[in-house]
Amino acid sequence: MAGPPPYPSDLSDARWQLIEPVLIAWRARRQAGAPGFGRPAEHDLRTIMNAIVYVDRTGIAWRYLPHDYPP
Repeated sequence: MAGPPPYPSDLSDARWQLIEPVLIAWRARRQAGAPGFGRPAEHDLRTIMNAIVYVDRTGIAWRYLPHDYPP
């Protein structure tokens, strides 16, 4: 079964490929900076970016974010 249908604001594969290395490096630096502290990653970075772009493009408040995005 496929996931939920994409929103018009979701990142295309080409755009995601441009920013993915930056976000992966950011997450790795953040986790390496404080060994033993912080929580492990729970959510997919692409899903988080899609949620950020959704809020930016629609102008909605975070509390009205659709439930298919992480909290």
